[in-house]
This record gives sequence, structure tokens and C-alpha cells, in this order.
Amino acid sequence: MASVTAADVKRLREISGAGMMDCKKALVATDGDMDAAVDFLRKKGLAAAAKKSGRVAAEGVVLARKEGRAGVVVEVNAETDFVSKNEQFTGFVERLSGVILRLRPADVPELLKLPLDDGTVEEELARLIATIGENMTVRRFALLEVESGAIGAYVHGGGRIGALVALSGSPSEALEEVAHQVAMHIAAANPLCLSRSAMDPALVERERSVLRERAEASGKPAHIIEKIVEGQMRRFYAESCLIEQSFVMDGDLTVAEAVERASPGAQVTAMARFQLGEGIERKEEDFAAEVAAQLHG
Repeated sequence: MASVTAADVKRLREISGAGMMDCKKALVATDGDMDAAVDFLRKKGLAAAAKKSGRVAAEGVVLARKEGRAGVVVEVNAETDFVSKNEQFTGFVERLSGVILRLRPADVPELLKLPLDDGTVEEELARLIATIGENMTVRRFALLEVESGAIGAYVHGGGRIGALVALSGSPSEALEEVAHQVAMHIAAANPLCLSRSAMDPALVERERSVLRERAEASGKPAHIIEKIVEGQMRRFYAESCLIEQSFVMDGDLTVAEAVERASPGAQVTAMARFQLGEGIERKEEDFAAEVAAQLHG
């Protein structure tokens, strides 16, 4: 059986909001598996659904921008928040986004080989690292295009969150406006996916399993349990799928309805949302140990 550390318990408490002893019991019961421990707590009604089980811990900037019928969101990481405000760094990210929009690379390795300034992206990044003195990485990007429609791009929190959306439909000012509003919605509401069909089947089954086990604990008849589960699944989809979410600009409409109202026949076709450092874990430093090491070094 895997040993359960205080750090594990602390992390599970941050993810789930459950009490310390409940978190410890959940970790022991699941042999230290963090995701399974979250499910264990949820089945007992002790924790809410967690979209992410990793803590966010990276610096840098996320940039989202559009140009004509295309848009890009890109994340470039650095070691400290100080660098994210450096004009050389932000200028590099801006020029990098332009390269992506013009040359349409398939992935980051291809992007690094493309021309930028007096060399390649990779060479310019190396020069920037040498100048500023911090390690930096081009982590990821997403490029969206439409043949006929509109692109919406939005950056929140000074580059902490970037959102991008593609809408199909007849080009118009109304479509451009609602595209921008939907991009803002994506940044705020953090949908898991565009629609039910785009959701990971394993995630759907996991959610259904948790809800069914919780409903069965009520002791109600099977046909009632099934109705309860289906009702809760509809709520899950409404909270998780972009086009089914309540529109932040008008809570009486879903996102799909708001787009249709702004431009009849228009639809949301793609989305992307990057949060700075999402999914990256950085080692937690023991400050006391660091000071002690310096004193005795």
C-alpha cells in the first residue's frame, strides 16, 4: 500500500474542499490515487466535482489574438512573474503569434524551426534566454480558422487566461460582437469541451458512475435512481459543455441560443482556452530548509 503523506492530504483538501480526516481516509482507501480519492469523496457527498486535479504553478504569458478569419492562442512559460512583464519577452510572444497566423505550423516542434527576426523561433528564444537569464519554453498553441464566420479572442488577467472561439455564419458586426462575448464567456466559465459529442467518453462514464453510486445510497427504487442520474447528467452537461452553458451576458440564454439570436443560422464550431501553467506542477520549495542549507553551506 502506498504511504500517504501530509502533502498528499493537503493537496486533496485543496482540490476537494473536504476535511482533513476525510481526505486521509480517501487516500488510504484508494492507495494514494489522487483522482480516485476525489471520486471516493464525491461518492460520499464530501466533495464537489474537480475539473483539474493538478495545481497550477508556472509563470509566463498567454496571448490570444485574431487576424481576419483566423485566431491564435499561445502560451510561453518563464521561471518568474517578473519576466512576464518584460517588454522583450512580451514582444517575442506577440511576434511569435504572428508567425503562427502567417505560416500555420502543425505543432510546437515545427513552430520552433520557422523564421523569426534574424533567425528561427528557436534561435530567437535562445537569445532571449541568454539576455534575460531565465529559462523559457514555447509550451503550446491553438490555431482556429473559419471559411465564413467570425473569430473571437480574449485575454484575461494580464495574460493569465486566453480564450479563442470560432463561429460559422454570415459575416456581420453582430457576429463579430457575439464572437468576442463568447470568448469572454469561455475565459470566465471554463467549459470542459464544446459539446456533448466532444466530451471524453471515459469522463462521461466516470461522472455517471459517481452519480449512480451516490443515488443508490439513497435506497430509492431503480427507476427513480435512473431518473435522478439522468437529471444530474443533464446538469453536468449544462455546466461542462460550452454551447449548453448559461451565457454570462444573458443568463436566460444558452451560449448556442445567444449566438443564434445574434446571427440566425450561426453556430459555435471550435474553442480553445489556455490558463497559464495549467497542468504544470512545480516543486514546492521548503523555505526553512533552503535557508538552513545556505547558512550551513
